[in-house]
Amino acid sequence: MPKVSMTVNGKAVSAEAEGRTLLSSYLREGLGLTGTHVGCDTSQCGACVVHVDGKAVKSCTMFAAEAEGAEVTTIEGMAAPDGTLNAIQQAFQDHHGLQCGFCTPGMVMSAAALLEENPTPTEAEVRHYLEGNICRCTGYHNIVKAILAASGQDVSGIAAE
Repeated sequence: MPKVSMTVNGKAVSAEAEGRTLLSSYLREGLGLTGTHVGCDTSQCGACVVHVDGKAVKSCTMFAAEAEGAEVTTIEGMAAPDGTLNAIQQAFQDHHGLQCGFCTPGMVMSAAALLEENPTPTEAEVRHYLEGNICRCTGYHNIVKAILAASGQDVSGIAAE
């Protein structure tokens, strides 16, 4: 079986992968990075979003071999090496942007991509950007609030739900 090599969360990695192995499976099963969740395998839910060469990608729609030589960041790579949460993760915690947590890795990764493109999005822009991410628990209000807070915007006037 061929090996696929890439840089994941700043570390060079290599693991065997059949040609049909999805990036999500490579990360979860080949590398043991189970923070990337797979909810649908059909590109509908967004729980598997990772960054490939700085771009948000649904990893269930990409073959691992397509990421050969790429820089991949997963949810495990978002926190500091000492475990300190990054601003987006902390905002999700502070503003209760999660309930069951299944969608959270994909939401955080999508939020990071959004804030890289648009550092101070409006509520409407956040909601539009997250259209590819499904949450079955929160109703999105606190997720949106958390992302706005992570961007440095004052969310004290936004009522809790």
